[in-house]
Amino acid sequence: MTLQESVSLDALTKYLKHLEDKYAEIKQVMLKKYVPVQRKADLDEEMMVTLKRRDLAENLNKELQFRHQRLQIISNALTSWVKSDMSSSFQDFVEQIQKTKDLHGDQGIIEELLEDDPGKAKEAELLLSYIERFNELMLLGEYEKAACFAAHSPRRILQNIGTVNKFKAVGKIRGKPFPLLLFFEAIFSTSHACRRPIDAELTLEGIQCGLSEKRLDLVINWVTQERLTFSEEAGDVIYDYGEQDTYNKAKCLALAQMIYTECGLHKKALLCLCKQGQIHGAMEYIQQFKDFTSDDLMDLIKLCPHTELIQCLTREWNGKPPSLSFGLAILHLFSVDMKKVGIKLLQEISKGGKGIVEHLMINDPFCSLENWQEVANICLQNGFDKLSRDIMSILRSQAGVTEISQEDDTVNLMEHVFW
Repeated sequence: MTLQESVSLDALTKYLKHLEDKYAEIKQVMLKKYVPVQRKADLDEEMMVTLKRRDLAENLNKELQFRHQRLQIISNALTSWVKSDMSSSFQDFVEQIQKTKDLHGDQGIIEELLEDDPGKAKEAELLLSYIERFNELMLLGEYEKAACFAAHSPRRILQNIGTVNKFKAVGKIRGKPFPLLLFFEAIFSTSHACRRPIDAELTLEGIQCGLSEKRLDLVINWVTQERLTFSEEAGDVIYDYGEQDTYNKAKCLALAQMIYTECGLHKKALLCLCKQGQIHGAMEYIQQFKDFTSDDLMDLIKLCPHTELIQCLTREWNGKPPSLSFGLAILHLFSVDMKKVGIKLLQEISKGGKGIVEHLMINDPFCSLENWQEVANICLQNGFDKLSRDIMSILRSQAGVTEISQEDDTVNLMEHVFW
């Protein structure tokens, strides 16, 4: 603009209109030539979903091709049988058709289609139609409907690992619920309506899926409320999850304990009780299930070295003798590099005085004199001089004990009681 035009209101107004038109034109061009980066990400996701649908469509096409081929085989075989003298039985005809079953995974359905029973054939036809409808829903991306459809499928025809793999193949879709989790929610919620509980394989897969999505709330509901088939693997998955998620560790231990108890895995159930701090409950559990050996209990204190637990195991409980030898427990702790736990136990015992020590020794029929000598030496080496002297004094005061032979390792502290 010239100097004269720059001070003219009309000229400035006209130039402003020109700039506004130019801005509108450039904006329009940008809208046509450029798109936001987010749009590209959305298109990429849509492409992935479309590719998955294409794969599902190809699988469905293969199934339809097989069905067509099967019908042709059945038709040809039946025609041949009718045209023959029919000397062979219809069962032979069925066996001939059954040779085609290796072409497809749905063996049970095909076998029923070949039954010489119109009712069963009709039922099989309905099952096939149900599978077709399920595949259509998957192809259309209606995963929630497909999950419900599978959960209510007749004779649980769609409640199997094959269906799980189809949902796994879909993967996760941004902004939408995880299809695989929808499937397990649906089948577990309908488990009460079925005569048989959900099988162990599906139960394990469902628990793993729920935990992978950090839906412990769902897993708790499934384990405590629904009809599932538990397994050691399912308990292990929940136990391991609790080891990683310390905030929910107590809940996971309780769930794992429930599963282990249901499966008769008493050692693992007992460990869960102890790790929850339920020592009295653990002692009652030991009394209830009497198949725990000394080695089992030694392994237990190694995995869960609670002082209270060891004290309860090495003392009388409800009028019953100790489940574990105190002397052998001390020796075991020092032999497996659990010195700190052993020292803590010795500290607790030394507080009780000689009377407590003598009571423990007299009521310990499993620890030999030589073993008690080793315990005394350990006490001496770790600064418990008085406790060591008390143990040796008690050993010498026992009737009939004058010297402990190095060769005789069968001498037992309680031997004098039985003579």
